[in-house]
Amino acid sequence: MLKESLIANNSIKLNQTAADWKAAIKIGTDLLEASGAIEPRYYDTIISNIEKMGPYIILAPGLAMPHARPEEGVIKTAFALVTLKEPIYFDGEDDPVYVLITLAGSDSDQHMQGLMEITQVLDDPDSDDGVDLNRFRHCNNADEVYAAIDKALNG
Repeated sequence: MLKESLIANNSIKLNQTAADWKAAIKIGTDLLEASGAIEPRYYDTIISNIEKMGPYIILAPGLAMPHARPEEGVIKTAFALVTLKEPIYFDGEDDPVYVLITLAGSDSDQHMQGLMEITQVLDDPDSDDGVDLNRFRHCNNADEVYAAIDKALNG
């Protein structure tokens, strides 16, 4: 699901630069908007939600998963992967974020399935926080990302 979506939506941008967390999120939502997966309001909703509730999108140190509810602008289930050269910080958070995986889930089942696959791909029981972001941070092109996903899912 993750790999297929990244290929179908041409939604990978690696080693990007972003002035702040809003700009970093915009990179991913712009990719999904260009592919027809989301409406422009999806980005606005994510930003508004974070401003209201805090950075609920941080899943693990270094990793954020920008997302909102399906009815807030999702046209079809899709993912975008963005890695950053320099990390961004969310207000009130000490941990830098280097990897953003934007999720647009067309319904709650797709949303949960996407979440589980991302968790599986990044799972690293040997690390302190249980996640291996270097799987994506060290990738230089889309093919390396696809290979990292395959390796994580298929051993």
